[in-house]
Amino acid sequence: MEFIADLHIHSKYSRATSRDMDIEHIAQWALLKGIKLMGTGDFTHHLWLEELKQKLQDTGTGLFIYKDVYFMLTAEISSIYSKNGRGYRIHNLITASSFKTVERINTALARYANLASDGRPILGLDAEQIAQIIFDIDENCMVIPAHIWTPWFSLFGSMSGFDKIEDCFGKQTEKIFALETGLSSDPSMNWRLSSLDRFSLISNSDSHSPSKIGREANVFSCALTYASIRQALRQKNKQEFLYTIEFFPEEGKYHFDGHRNCAVRFSPQQTKQNRGICPKCKRPLTIGVMNRLEQLADRSEGFIPDNAIPFKSVIPLDEIIAEARGLKKGSAQVEKEYMQIVARFGTEFDVLLKASEQNLKNGLNPQVAEGIIRMRKGQVVRTPGYDGEYGIISVFDPSLQSSQSSEQQLSLF
Repeated sequence: MEFIADLHIHSKYSRATSRDMDIEHIAQWALLKGIKLMGTGDFTHHLWLEELKQKLQDTGTGLFIYKDVYFMLTAEISSIYSKNGRGYRIHNLITASSFKTVERINTALARYANLASDGRPILGLDAEQIAQIIFDIDENCMVIPAHIWTPWFSLFGSMSGFDKIEDCFGKQTEKIFALETGLSSDPSMNWRLSSLDRFSLISNSDSHSPSKIGREANVFSCALTYASIRQALRQKNKQEFLYTIEFFPEEGKYHFDGHRNCAVRFSPQQTKQNRGICPKCKRPLTIGVMNRLEQLADRSEGFIPDNAIPFKSVIPLDEIIAEARGLKKGSAQVEKEYMQIVARFGTEFDVLLKASEQNLKNGLNPQVAEGIIRMRKGQVVRTPGYDGEYGIISVFDPSLQSSQSSEQQLSLF
């Protein structure tokens, strides 16, 4: 069966996370989006773990279920440590197939940190040590380096990462077979590194609020079991791991270099011209994903490996509605139209990915339909994010929008 999976989210017990990130709201929004499998997030937190045990039904397949939405037990762990005289900050996504395994993991990790302090705990352990602890408990667990290009907290991050995965995970490297690309990069960018060819490149929302679920996700065609999903990723099976659903990477908040406080946004070339220094405050720029990737890439842009898993770039439906209507994304009018459209077509991903152009034109406001069609064709205007500031992906020409009223915009198509 074909299904969509978002394996990396956070619960209400993580910092800076919505109080609505509970099982009920997560399941509600998964159904609206069209997602069949969710990660639980935060299984290291004792209160969240108790909720998971109370509300999720064990299917006996390594997955759990709540109101037609399946769940995989997952957690993100932050490692902050020194190695060979340098400091590193690495985030890893951990998966498990049973509460018994989770309890053993939590018992082991609790020796090194207060797991109750945050849904995403911080450990002063080497990432290789954490991987060894996890695999020693259950070799069927997955350790997946999270958002691998984020400057401050990732495997390859410009501010606190490594140049090679082997330098990070040492002897545990061979047991790692999937990497999470993060919002500021997409698979095509990662294809430029030949060293990543053997890995399955996955995408997840890393959501901190229910409506952000599925902003990135994975599409599988395999049995809905933990073992089948793990095998599809481990083997990088193109018949079972079909494609990923991606942000346009420029929308990610670390795509370009810059200084948010100085309103300085630079491409890698501009950063090089300025020798990595902000022209306003004269301090080093925050080096973003594109620049860091250019440093490590050994292939030219556009290269596609033979075993590459495809991807589709999308813009969330509420963003398309808001732009088409000239409204703020979080407004009541946008939310109302979003719910009406989803009710008409089935799910958000049915609208964004599956509905025919004719059905879109027949069933939607003309400008909303045109926005979705343009998105599918990649006909977008991209303003890259930088230094923690999200980028802007527009499906309409900004010069038209600035010179015409919302009513005039709606009559364009």
